[in-house]
This record gives sequence, structure tokens and C-alpha cells, in this order.
Amino acid sequence: MNPVYNAGIALYKCAANIAALRSKKVRHMLSGQEETMTRLRNFRRDMAPDGFDLWIHAASLGEFEQGRPLIDALLANRPDVKILLSFFSPSGYEVRCSYDPRVAVVYMPFDTPSAVRDFLDIAKPAKAVFVKYEFWGNYLDELKARGIPVYLISSIFRKGQIFFRPWGGMFRRMLRNFEHIFVQEENSRKFLAGIDIDNVTVAGDTRFDRVTAIRRKGHDIQAIDTFIAAHPGMPLLVVGSSWEKDEDVYVDALRKRPGLLAIIAPHEFDKNRLSVMRRRLGSDATMLLSDFMRLCYESPEAARKAAASIRYLIVDSYGLLSSIYRYATAAYIGGGFGVGIHNINEAAVYGIPVAFGPNHGKFVEARELIACGGGTCVRSADDMASFLDRVMSDKNFLERSGSASERYIASKIGATSIIMRHIFNIETN
Repeated sequence: MNPVYNAGIALYKCAANIAALRSKKVRHMLSGQEETMTRLRNFRRDMAPDGFDLWIHAASLGEFEQGRPLIDALLANRPDVKILLSFFSPSGYEVRCSYDPRVAVVYMPFDTPSAVRDFLDIAKPAKAVFVKYEFWGNYLDELKARGIPVYLISSIFRKGQIFFRPWGGMFRRMLRNFEHIFVQEENSRKFLAGIDIDNVTVAGDTRFDRVTAIRRKGHDIQAIDTFIAAHPGMPLLVVGSSWEKDEDVYVDALRKRPGLLAIIAPHEFDKNRLSVMRRRLGSDATMLLSDFMRLCYESPEAARKAAASIRYLIVDSYGLLSSIYRYATAAYIGGGFGVGIHNINEAAVYGIPVAFGPNHGKFVEARELIACGGGTCVRSADDMASFLDRVMSDKNFLERSGSASERYIASKIGATSIIMRHIFNIETN
């Protein structure tokens, strides 16, 4: 890449080091990157002496859920496959660092020329897949120079992005390094065609395949069964990926509706965050899910008594939310009062109404879910109160909106099959 880009990466790295002085998350990322080359050498020695069959990079846990269907399909169809999975964010790495014995998991080093060369010298991937928004100039240039095909999956392109600006030539050149680009919808293909990028397929979003697989495989959670059984007939709201700004909208509405239960999963949590959430909801009416699960294991009778006295469970561990949605009467997905909503498909697949905040314009699935009647945009505390009232009393709304959500998800599955056929010549169901 040119000196301007490399200077920008150097500044980004410097800023991360400064941020690490105050951010535990950034410190984890940097310390993980320092271990990457050693871990890679060990993985090569122990599991992939000839190099990895595939390197797949996802920025964080959300993007991993889009790449996961490809990983799982490869593991199922080629039992001897060796996969390298990299993350940039601890939110992905720390949750998925032990995903499968055939998957080596590392942090992706910063996109400096020397780090890129060292990374690829050790990894020796046969192919590479980047997920959604991952555009790293030095990695893409070096992969191209080495003749390693790299693909972009589940991507979305919008008119205002730098690729389509007069001064975006450097970024347009990045796109030309991809062997093939798989986009979520037709508008993205048209935008790319406008800058002469034609190696593009409209495949859809692999997350639809992922959430459908979760629903099919799903499992019951004893603690949730106990919680619901203690409140027969009461509707349940499941809140996924909640931020403080979301809580400003829904907490008061929940507290004023004693006939409604809620299970709330914060997007990120630590001891202080969980303590604040409990106080806001009412400590006497709230338990951490981990504490309640422990109580269910140690004393089912005590758990039943405790369940009758609480209305809210706070999810304080990763990996359960996608299964918890199966219990919901309706869901609210967080992030829409901040940088953008999180995964609404995880909830919609269960055929329930799904609400989210106003910052959803960049998310095709949100716009389409609203259009078909499965989604509801909540712009204020009053909107939230109205939504909860409908959840509690309007059976026609629940049935109509829930059916729309379920049909919408079913109409979108199949992206994984398209991508697997093109990249790996593998037919999947």
C-alpha cells in the first residue's frame, strides 16, 4: 500500500496503545496480538504442517456468526480440513478461542507490511475469506501477490462509502484484490458494477442460515423453564445486546408493567455494569442468570421459590442468548440508540415480534422486517411502552407480526450453499 495508508495504520496502532492505558478490552487485543506469531508457529507444527486450507477473518463475534456457517460446512464435509480463524476484537477471540480442534484461533496483527509478511509466511493459507466489512490494504495486496485467492462474504455496499467517492481510488484498488465478492443484496452489486467491479454474486446473508440452524438444533435451558413456570401465562420479553441508552428507553416501561417478565442480555458486562443494571431494574426483582442456574442445580425447590419472587433475569455469560430467544413472546434488540442494532435475525427466526431502536438504516434486514410487519421501530420511551402494551394484550399483533418474522427468515436462507459451491465446490443442504 502507499505511504499515506501505512502512515494511517501506524497512527491507528499508536492510538490503540494509548487507549490501552484505560481500556481493558484494548489491552487484551494488544497482548493477544503479541502472542499471535508464537501461537501460529505452534498451530502449524501441531495441526497444519503444510499450511492452512483456509484462513477466515472476522472482526468480532458478530461477524464470526456470519462466517461460522462456512466453517461448520467445511468441518462437516471435509473432516481433515485445517482452518485458521482470526479476530481483531476480544469480543470474538475470547468467546471462540477454543472453537474446534481443527480450527486455530488467533488475533489478527495490525496491517503493517512487515506484520503481514510474517503472518502469511507462517500461516501459508491456501485460500482466505474476509467477512463483511474487512478491507485491509496490505493483507489484500500481499495475498494477491502470493497468488492466494481471497473472498469477501456477506458484504454490503452503500452509496456514501469511500469506494464510490472521487478520492476513493486507493480503496477501489483494494476491492480488485478479491477473487470474488458475495454481497447481501442487489443494490450492493449495482454500486460495485458502477466502479467496474463485476466479480460479484448476490448470495444473501449467511446469518439467516446460521440462525435457522440454531433453531433446528436448539436446546432447552432448565433455569429458563423454571423461571417461566413460576409465572404461568405471563408474557416474556427477551432483550438482546442491551446498551445503557437502550435501558433508558425500556427500564421504566418494564417496571410499570408488573405483568411482564424480561430476560436481558447486556452487550458487554462487568461487575459494575451488572450491579447498575440490577439497581435500575430493582434488585429485589432481579437475579443474574448464572446465580439462578447455580441455584437450580443445587436446590430445585429453592430455585422455584426464588423464581416466583423475581421478574427479571440478567444474562451474564456468552453463548446462551440465541437459545433463550425461543422462550420469548417478543424481543427487543439493542444498539439502535447508538452505533447500530445488533443481530435481529437471532430473534426473528423464532416467529416473534422484534423491536429495535431508530439507528437501523444500514441494516437491510431491519428495513425489510419492518416492511413485512415483523419488525417495530422504537424511537422513544413512549414507543417502547406502546410496544410492550401490544405484547401484553394484543394477540392478533403477536400472531401477525410473529408469522411475518418467521416467513421473512425462511425466505432468506441459502447464502452458505451459494458460497460453498463457488469457493470450495461443495454442495450443502
